[in-house]
Amino acid sequence: MKKGRYGPYGGQYAAETLMYALDELETAYRQAQSDPKFAAEYKRFLREYAGRPSLLYYAERLSNALGFTVLLKREDLNHTGAHKINNVLGQALLAVRMGKKRLIAETGAGQHGVATATAAAYLGLSCDVFMGQEDMRRQSLNVYRMELLGAQVHAVTDGTATLKDATSEALREWSRRVSDTFYVIGSVVGPHPYPEIVRNFQRVIGDEIRSETLERYNRLPTALIACVGGGSNAMGTFYPFIDDKGVRLIASEAAGRGMDTETHAASISGGTVGVFHGMKSIFLQDDEGQIAPVYSISAGLDYPGIGPEHAHLHDIGRAEYLPVTDDEAVDAFEYLSRIEGIIPAIESAHAVALLLKLKDQFKKDDLVVVTVSGRGDKDVEAIGQYRGRLKVGGMQSE
Repeated sequence: MKKGRYGPYGGQYAAETLMYALDELETAYRQAQSDPKFAAEYKRFLREYAGRPSLLYYAERLSNALGFTVLLKREDLNHTGAHKINNVLGQALLAVRMGKKRLIAETGAGQHGVATATAAAYLGLSCDVFMGQEDMRRQSLNVYRMELLGAQVHAVTDGTATLKDATSEALREWSRRVSDTFYVIGSVVGPHPYPEIVRNFQRVIGDEIRSETLERYNRLPTALIACVGGGSNAMGTFYPFIDDKGVRLIASEAAGRGMDTETHAASISGGTVGVFHGMKSIFLQDDEGQIAPVYSISAGLDYPGIGPEHAHLHDIGRAEYLPVTDDEAVDAFEYLSRIEGIIPAIESAHAVALLLKLKDQFKKDDLVVVTVSGRGDKDVEAIGQYRGRLKVGGMQSE
């Protein structure tokens, strides 16, 4: 791979003020990669603090209903309730190694912000999180969790006041204070080396799936399914299997109110090639290259682009990216809750919905793994309101 490139995608499209910081980051990361002590410390943190390995759960009732074996990779059982802690712990340890005293992060659904605030509290670092005002309204529980952990949460009111705008503000803040600040990016996006760094810290998901399915079933999965916004949990799931051509890699994009509307966030299904947030990838944009407003019921998936490695996997036909609407995701949110007693994050429910949509493509002997990227506590109120079962301030009478 040419430096920071995945086919034609990726690269390092950054302001001059950030080039030194990116070079400093890459140098520190390469040194950490070759340092057995760093690797050992990271693995210890994953085991003792994050609670890895996460459970690979045989969903018996779901499997019986669908007619083939379904395994759920339970990232929702990690400390802080999502896959985000895998990447955050790695980047936070790198920040300490570099002598940085302050972590900053962007967040949409709030899970990345919570994970960053958690790592900062544990390591004694200060923490500032940038979150769109609309997402703060949708995810007020996670805002309080971040504040409880000692982070300062900054409301971003620009644009659509969602993840895109929070990311832009975090990049601006980093450019103002590169000397003492480490930007903990939450997905496989941004200028090189971030997509590689995040992917490598998240690949623990796929590495565990691989070893666990070989040990338990003496075979690799037929297919892997994960939700994708920027794409960190999906890339972490897919990456160790890219060379295994017999394993289907399938990702669910947020189709919002439908692909025939302008209210969706399905970048590959409806986007074009462009440059944004320091990378070349596929984005939802107008004919003049201006980034379009996006929408999803999921605060974690309403990003207008996708990580460059995902764009490349799509181009070469190695991974499939299929749209899932809000209604389909909410149906799946309720279905998994009732059939397995597992309430998934609404982001993860998009992956469950894709499993249900594709069920007729699998046979009795197939083995399908769905990554449940996070737990759904944060989404219960919003989904209850969506269904008309809850209203702000209390129960809706029936």
